[in-house]
Amino acid sequence: MKNRFTFLLIASVCCGLLPGCASRSAPSPAPRAATAPAQLVAPAEPAPPADLIPSAALAQPPAPFDGTGWESLFDGQTLTGWSPTPFAGHGEVEVRSGVLRLNMGDPFTGINYTNEFPTMNYEVALDAMRVMGTDFFCGLTVPVGDSHCSLIVGGWGGSLLGISSIDRMDASENETTKYMTFERGRWYRIRLRITTGRIEGWIDNEKKIDAVTTDRKISVRPGDIELSKPFGIAAWQTGSALREIRYRKVDTAADPVK
Repeated sequence: MKNRFTFLLIASVCCGLLPGCASRSAPSPAPRAATAPAQLVAPAEPAPPADLIPSAALAQPPAPFDGTGWESLFDGQTLTGWSPTPFAGHGEVEVRSGVLRLNMGDPFTGINYTNEFPTMNYEVALDAMRVMGTDFFCGLTVPVGDSHCSLIVGGWGGSLLGISSIDRMDASENETTKYMTFERGRWYRIRLRITTGRIEGWIDNEKKIDAVTTDRKISVRPGDIELSKPFGIAAWQTGSALREIRYRKVDTAADPVK
């Protein structure tokens, strides 16, 4: 028994020295190939903001302006001559694709014209579109002699048109009050004429505003909209797009009050 144990012990020691023996030491792993340093990848450009204006509307050419003497106030490329109105909670004001955009604010977003502008006997016109939201997409505040007023387009839930204010009554309370449908994503030509004793306004080619102002108090509605004076455009809880902002001097009202 002792001789058998001695034999097995010697055999196990020798087996570790013989090639092919299962208990021999495992071969050293092959050296790894050198790894190339990781390439630095530049961060991806941020995706451009989704354009909420229908492509057909962007491509639609503006309607011609009636009459002569119109001067452009917006170059279609920059905010030259304009400054964002310092409303609390205002959205971004930007120019893209030839369009001046008032992104939705909480509640107002607007712009003010920074150059000289007439105070009487003039006409101002522009194309405006509601891009999102349900309230006024164009609050056009203008001088009326020594005072100011605002033409409200699409206010009070989306359909009201009128002048704020006449004899302290705003656009929903005086004789200029009108209601009409304003479609989202559609351009509207808005035109306002201020002459001695008269305020007249058109939507597209249809006259909607015709108010005598002699011996009446003309003012803007009290509140934040006063920041739009003397000449500015604002939207309330609504995103809007503007283009073709122009003005011209005139001598008289367009035609007699009906």
